[in-house]
Amino acid sequence: MHARAAATWEAVRASYWFIPSLMTIGAAVLSVALISFDGRVGAEWIREVPFLYGNRPEGARAVLSTIAGSMIGVAGVTFSITIASVVYASGQYGPRLLANFMDDRGNQVTLGTFIATFLYCLLVLRTIRTAAEGEGAVGEFVPHVAILVGLALAVASVGVLIYFIHHVPESIHVSNLVAGVGRDLLGKVDTLFPERIGEGNATREADGEDPESPLPDGFYDDAQRVAADGAGYVSGIDADAVLRLACEHDLLLRIRHRPGDFVADGDTLVLAWPPDHVTDETRDAIRTAFAWGAKRTARQDVRFLIDELVEIAARALSPGVNDPFTAIACLDWLGAALKDLAGRDFPRPERYDDDGALRVVAHPTTFEQFVGGVFGQLRPYLASDRNAALHALKTIGEVAGRVADERQRVALRHEADAILDGADATLALEADRLSVRQRHTEVTRLLSGRVGFEAMTARTDWIGGTA
Repeated sequence: MHARAAATWEAVRASYWFIPSLMTIGAAVLSVALISFDGRVGAEWIREVPFLYGNRPEGARAVLSTIAGSMIGVAGVTFSITIASVVYASGQYGPRLLANFMDDRGNQVTLGTFIATFLYCLLVLRTIRTAAEGEGAVGEFVPHVAILVGLALAVASVGVLIYFIHHVPESIHVSNLVAGVGRDLLGKVDTLFPERIGEGNATREADGEDPESPLPDGFYDDAQRVAADGAGYVSGIDADAVLRLACEHDLLLRIRHRPGDFVADGDTLVLAWPPDHVTDETRDAIRTAFAWGAKRTARQDVRFLIDELVEIAARALSPGVNDPFTAIACLDWLGAALKDLAGRDFPRPERYDDDGALRVVAHPTTFEQFVGGVFGQLRPYLASDRNAALHALKTIGEVAGRVADERQRVALRHEADAILDGADATLALEADRLSVRQRHTEVTRLLSGRVGFEAMTARTDWIGGTA
């Protein structure tokens, strides 16, 4: 799908109005269909069903009026409760989590159920008439089937209300909130990094060469700029479209930004070479392969989900909150993502066509950058809390048990050393500093290969010292 069309569809699908609007339209269509059906079958059938009772026009109007009035009132209350819970959660855990609540299917379906039931009853209500209100040969009309469906919708709405009362406190519980972001993170890792070590790599290997080495001499001097035609955060890149355009126009493209980066109007999105193959039409086609918006999204940006968990942990470790156990929960999910990433083949920056010609040089995120994004951003907050610092070192040790590449081990060792330095400089009690040093020593032994991961984790103090 076109990058900008895909981004628009993602924003619409995740909006708070889309599903309620579809349900409301469906209710309107259902009311028209059932009223037409009632007009065809008449009212005689209901007398032959023992457990059903026919309604007179006045009674039918009273029933539908009661349901409609109740539904619009309940819809207003549920909307107020939702807004209050969103304000609380975004203020407590971070404003970027607002998107998680907007995308909550439970809240969307709840609002849609009440509004759809209200509109359905309103549309059916207007068709009920007495014999005196009929014109000509047309007598009284009571759509019994439509009224029964309205009663069923009212019963369903009661069930949805019970679900909603349970769902709201569940959704703002910090453990569920952290777990939800963590599961999204693991799912996005599985989507964007599908190749596991040992299962083959769909990208061409570059034999350890520098990512810039395949570019021809003078590339940056002669390449033509493809500038952004708007400002915002890159939410998605249609990589297949970029490669196809490069092949069609015999171009070598150097992508300058990745999903999650901010671009200003006029910033360089892509460098295209050779310059004589670049036309205005080519620039426009390349530009449309990029989508951006006012906020970051998780569609192609794993870093955004990492930053969400980092933000929750940082707020939890702030002096005003002082909740290290929430931070520990965030570290658990971040560690799970890093362990998953450690077992995957990361794509090379280069993309080749079927003939082996270099067509695109991208700007991928490496495992080392993910490690820095987790522990580097949390480092100032970990340094002031013994429990969180110990758990962060434990998480590094667990990730170390999964890595096999020396560069990954160096990145983990750097973060472990930085946490130790911060704790030594910040923690007031010598006993706390000693605990952190001991845990750092254990992690260092793991990273150096002097002790096996299973042998280290079998020791009781590995678990008992994590608070």
